[in-house]
Amino acid sequence: MNLNNKKVLVTGSDGFIGSHLVEKLLNENCSVKAFVYYNSFNSWGWLDSLTKDKLDNIEIFSGDIRDPNGVHTAISGVNIVFHLAALIGIPFSYHSPYSYVDTNIKGTLNVLQSCRDCNIEKIIVTSTSEVYGTAQYVPIDEKHPRQGQSPYSATKIAADYIAESFYRSFNLPVVIARPFNTYGPRQSARAVIPTIITQLLTGETEIYLGSLLPTRDFVYVEDTVNGFIEIAKSDVTIGEEINIATQSEISIGELAQALINMINPKAKINTDNLRVRPDKSEVERLLGSNEKIKKLTHWEQSYTFEDGLRNTIKWFEDADNLKHYKPKIYNV
Repeated sequence: MNLNNKKVLVTGSDGFIGSHLVEKLLNENCSVKAFVYYNSFNSWGWLDSLTKDKLDNIEIFSGDIRDPNGVHTAISGVNIVFHLAALIGIPFSYHSPYSYVDTNIKGTLNVLQSCRDCNIEKIIVTSTSEVYGTAQYVPIDEKHPRQGQSPYSATKIAADYIAESFYRSFNLPVVIARPFNTYGPRQSARAVIPTIITQLLTGETEIYLGSLLPTRDFVYVEDTVNGFIEIAKSDVTIGEEINIATQSEISIGELAQALINMINPKAKINTDNLRVRPDKSEVERLLGSNEKIKKLTHWEQSYTFEDGLRNTIKWFEDADNLKHYKPKIYNV
């Protein structure tokens, strides 16, 4: 599929990955409609940080993914939908699981139904590596069993299966894109890399984390976004579930020490029990296979882990960016 001049809707465009995807789609010469979460502050999230020339080329739609009428209005008249809107914080899902059902499951259903009604050419539904739970084998390919180890992951599993059902039942041109642990500029402090970096940049010599043993497959945001783009362009991805992964892993403890060495070698790591997840809920190992995405698309990893970390640190070192974060607070 040629994306040139396509009318594209991005839900969750005000968020971390979504805002980067919007920028990339502008570079692909798409006509971009950005679905942002309606709020009384008239905030467009991270889209507010884009330059005026970029914003002038984006159609902003303020709404709520939980509202079927607003979703249908947003989707009407577009060719392609990238559905990224979701609640993603795992600890907050322990506290407020109902909101995750409404947003992640019902919100996805709203998008799928509207895409069906509007005869969309292609819809890319965003999944997460969390649907796999702790690896039963590695590298984790798309056939790996699903395991709901948190209310968050359970709602994403449900959303994936609803998306699959619309493909099988109604021939809706759905693709499920499954990024592993994306990181980079603009990421929320609910994620571990911004948590470590922002603590270190305060000059503190002690940082606080949960368990240091789990391993993750970290993907730099530009590589994740390129994965979405290549999945959209490919003519053989419809009906598929596709990992976006580096096929490598690092433990949280090793990651923390690497960032300490890069920012403040005097710092030490402390365990904060408040940040430790319940034993059966913690995903102990994630290492994704990227064989399928390489087979079906032209995607290749462009950034090494070290280069991605350097780019991320550089962004956080800018005071105008760091001011959005509260390093001394545990962000659930």
